[in-house]
Amino acid sequence: MGKLCPLPIIEIALAVKDALPGTIFRLESDDPATWADLQAWGRMTGNHVRIIERTTFEVISK
Repeated sequence: MGKLCPLPIIEIALAVKDALPGTIFRLESDDPATWADLQAWGRMTGNHVRIIERTTFEVISK
């Protein structure tokens, strides 16, 4: 929370990089650009992303 993109995407990318496949991460970000950026990142990397609430997102590592 309180960080502007691309910082939330960079932080989740670093966390997912070393995770086992199927690991579930929760990302909380109040930057309005996060959802669009997270969707694009998910398409490019193959990680599954979904929105839980307006500022809460779930990422499942590939």
